[in-house]
Amino acid sequence: MRTRATNGHNLGNLLILCGLLFGYTSGWTPIVVKNIIQLGPQITPDVTQVSRDGGYSVLLNGQIIWLYDDTECLDRDGKQLSFVSNTAAYAKDANKNVSTLVDFGVKPAGKDKKTGRTNYAILADTTVATGGWIGFSEDELDFNDKRKGIERVAIWPGTSPTPYSTSQAFLFAPLVYVDYQPQDPSKEYQARGMTLISIAASSSGPSVDRQGDLIISGLQVAYGGFSSVLGYTSTAKPQDLNARDVYLFGMTEAGLQLARASVGHLTDFSHYSFWDPTQLEFDQKPPKLDEKDIQKIYLPGKFSSGSIFYSPYFNTFLMIYFNKYVDSTFRIRFLDLNTPVGDDPIWPKQGKRGKGIAPEDVEALVKYAWSPEQELYKSPPAKGGFNYAGMAHPEYFNRRYFAPSLYPKGTSAGERRNLWYGSSLMSEKKAGGDGRHLLLSWTSQLRGGFGSGIYQVQLAKVEFDTIPDNPQGAFPSATVPSSTPTLSLAPSVQGPSVTPAAPSSPHPLPSRPASTALTSAGSAGRTTQQRWKLGLSALFEGCGALVGVFVLLIDWVLNYEVW
Repeated sequence: MRTRATNGHNLGNLLILCGLLFGYTSGWTPIVVKNIIQLGPQITPDVTQVSRDGGYSVLLNGQIIWLYDDTECLDRDGKQLSFVSNTAAYAKDANKNVSTLVDFGVKPAGKDKKTGRTNYAILADTTVATGGWIGFSEDELDFNDKRKGIERVAIWPGTSPTPYSTSQAFLFAPLVYVDYQPQDPSKEYQARGMTLISIAASSSGPSVDRQGDLIISGLQVAYGGFSSVLGYTSTAKPQDLNARDVYLFGMTEAGLQLARASVGHLTDFSHYSFWDPTQLEFDQKPPKLDEKDIQKIYLPGKFSSGSIFYSPYFNTFLMIYFNKYVDSTFRIRFLDLNTPVGDDPIWPKQGKRGKGIAPEDVEALVKYAWSPEQELYKSPPAKGGFNYAGMAHPEYFNRRYFAPSLYPKGTSAGERRNLWYGSSLMSEKKAGGDGRHLLLSWTSQLRGGFGSGIYQVQLAKVEFDTIPDNPQGAFPSATVPSSTPTLSLAPSVQGPSVTPAAPSSPHPLPSRPASTALTSAGSAGRTTQQRWKLGLSALFEGCGALVGVFVLLIDWVLNYEVW
């Protein structure tokens, strides 16, 4: 019995794989690119010269905040003026010019010997060991002081923040040990864990507060390090509009893993639950950091950076990312509302109760399968090597960036719209809808090399084409609630009592995932019968009924006892 059940389970996987292969690659996708414009590098007029990587963003209080990882300011001859592990800037005039920034913490840094002009640098009065936009804890400052010149703790934003109101956002930022002279190159960067920060925007610049020290240990998956999505609590519970769940995506060698936590418990890892694909439910036991079994991975695949967000143009969630291949290529997937996972009557084809999904319907992320990846855009690499840190920025060309529930209670439906940003490139009138145009960014290596590299964030604009007709029906636009309250993050700044990872025994940084076949979140973790149902459906649509019936007969011979 055990052998035959396993055969049926594996054949079910084969059905899904064949169906996805034939159905998706020759079938329908809403993602069609009409045009891509390369915009060039971001412009930083406040500093003499800057080299930095990352490039993550969030819209808050009418300001678009850009965040960066390691930031080095240089004079005109390339001599270092300052170096910190993270910085923040505002888009100078996001509506008229998407490229120009306003940097903060800029200080005079001596005069140019040739011209006599003053040099300017970001946080020139501090060092990589003592300062940055996101501040260090006392333990981290002490470690950096004692290990000066050998290794350091860095705080890198790592991904775009998640708004929890129209004026505040949160971000899970990696704490990383950086070895200046690693004997093993694979251990140049090692994870200490994840810290949680809250972000706000004011006229004087972006502000940040750390919500505790080490929220997620480096022994766990780096949840939130890839992306986070905020929305309604589970439909299995009475819906409290004052409560929200956060879905936190973290990268491992095998793919993406998923955790869930309420907004009020983000600082307490003991209150997190974790998606178990084998049971199609959240569980209190976290998966192993080094889990290789793709049946136990939320989404098998290769991921190195990316964004998950709701698209009002496609009426579903998009995932745009770089994988581990050094080919500088953006990939894209969409949450396929015509491929439900399991038999939940609330989540049939076409979305929640068959009426589409709203931006707050984060539970859809475990109720439907992600499409196989498509290539979106191959960004041009510079002389220093491949591009990395590919990100999408949906706050541009989109007046529905904020989920409706993030607006204050009593805000009318017509007022729940942010301003349009990027009209110098595409006016709202001519755009063809919110989210039809999308800003991309990546880090370009102008000059490669550890300790001597020069890095620059580049931009491009994608225009999607008209969505082709879907034989199974277009994804409907969900109805927006008439009135929703404002959220607030947990008030505790200190967070729970945690024991920091010992500097003498740093945790391994989760490396990028291994390759995978054309499987998706929907194919992992189903029962044998559920695999059959999805596989047969895809086969009948993609390969034809004859092949499906032939495979069905073979498996019936192997599994008649199980059924």
